[in-house]
Amino acid sequence: MAPPNSDKIVLASGNQGKIKEIQAILSDYTIAPQQQFNIPEAEETGSTFIENAIIKARNAALHSKLPAIADDSGLIVDALNGAPGVISARYAGAKASDRDNLQKLLDAMCDTPESQRSARFVCVIVFMRHAHDPFPLICQGSWEGSILNHAQGANGFGYDPIFWLASESCSSAELSAPRKNQLSHRGQALRQLAGLL
Repeated sequence: MAPPNSDKIVLASGNQGKIKEIQAILSDYTIAPQQQFNIPEAEETGSTFIENAIIKARNAALHSKLPAIADDSGLIVDALNGAPGVISARYAGAKASDRDNLQKLLDAMCDTPESQRSARFVCVIVFMRHAHDPFPLICQGSWEGSILNHAQGANGFGYDPIFWLASESCSSAELSAPRKNQLSHRGQALRQLAGLL
């Protein structure tokens, strides 16, 4: 696929953590959050990460007239039948904070034995050259771990403080930003995208 016509790409997100992670890996491009263009949030009506990422990328490209990237990511917990899943950012309600979502998950998992706490972060990143792009790039990543009984670590965002990585002997929130980018679901998907661009 040909590279984008512009070195500026609109990111269909205002999440500062995501913006930093994406800019670090796609360093050849200027990643501009959609707020710079006063783009309204797209309503995430999809039932899958792929559907929601496409909805958000198309909305950002339509309003900005620039290429757009959208990330839809979340946490899938096996003991909760895949919850919080596509509503990871809204698990405790539409206006929920990271802390609210994290606490709701800890409460839901309180009686789950250690052996059944497996989980994974997943990420789908969609790149659209324009709003009517018939062949968007779709990249995916998955990061295996398990859910802790309590939060630990001060880095990252979202569910990072309760996502345990046996291979690193720490939570995701205890990793340095460069190490997290090497390992994470978003890092995996972004490196795929960087290769394709």
